[in-house]
Amino acid sequence: MPIFVPMKMQGKEWFADWFDTTYYHTLYKNRDVSEAKQFIQRLIHHLPLEKNDRVLDLACGKGRHAVTLSECGFSVLGVDLSANSISEARRFENDSLKFAVHDMREVIPNEEFDGVFNLFTSFGYFDSIDENQRAVDSIAKMLKPKGTLVIDFMNVQQVVANLVKSENKSVDGITFNIERKFDGTHIFKHIRFNADGQDHSFTERVQALTLEDFSSMLDAANLKILDSFGDFDLNPFEETSSDRLIIIAQLK
Repeated sequence: MPIFVPMKMQGKEWFADWFDTTYYHTLYKNRDVSEAKQFIQRLIHHLPLEKNDRVLDLACGKGRHAVTLSECGFSVLGVDLSANSISEARRFENDSLKFAVHDMREVIPNEEFDGVFNLFTSFGYFDSIDENQRAVDSIAKMLKPKGTLVIDFMNVQQVVANLVKSENKSVDGITFNIERKFDGTHIFKHIRFNADGQDHSFTERVQALTLEDFSSMLDAANLKILDSFGDFDLNPFEETSSDRLIIIAQLK
C-alpha cells in the first residue's frame, strides 16, 4: 500500500490551500513535460546513483519528474502536500513508482533513500528559515550514508531583476490577473480571477533564498554541496545571469 503520512497545519498555510485547488492546476497546466524529462535524463549522469536505487521525489506535484525517474530505472516514491495532485499522480503508479500525501518537513517513517529530488522551486514556501531547516534536516535523516540531494530552485537575483510586475493569463476560459512584487525577503505572486461564478484570490510567497542560504542550511544538516548548475542544460551557475539554481549535495 502507498505510504500515507499525516500532515500538520494543513489549511493554515497558503500553499496547503492554493496547491490543492483545481484552479492551481488550470493555471499551470502547460508546464513543459518534455523539458522536465530531458532535465532529469541529463541530471542523473552527474549523480552517484545506480539502477534500482531508492529515490524520493519530494513535493512531486502530479508526478512528471517522478515518472521520468522511474523510467530511468529507479525505485521511486513521490510525495506532495496536495491530495489532489497525488490523486492525479497515482494513475502512473506501478511496481517501482508509488505516490503518497506528505509534508516535506516531516521524516517518512521506515524509509531511507539513495537520493532525494526537490525540483521546480518546491522549497522556501514557509514563514521562517527555521521551517526550511526543519525540511532539510528531515531530508538528511532519510538519506542513506553518502546519499544525494538535488534541489532545483529559482535564481533569485535573476528573478528579481526581471520581475514582471503585472500580467493577464487566460487558460481554459479563466483570465488570471497576476501581480508580482519583492519585499526584500520574499517574492510574492498575487493571483486573482473569476471562476464558477465567484471571485477568487490567492497569494504565492517564496523566500528569496540564495546559494549562500542553501549552503548554510545544508551544512547544518551535515550535507556538502558537490556541484551547482544554472539551467536545465547544466551549465555552471552564475549569480547574475543564470535562470536556475540547481544544487547537488551529498550527506557527509
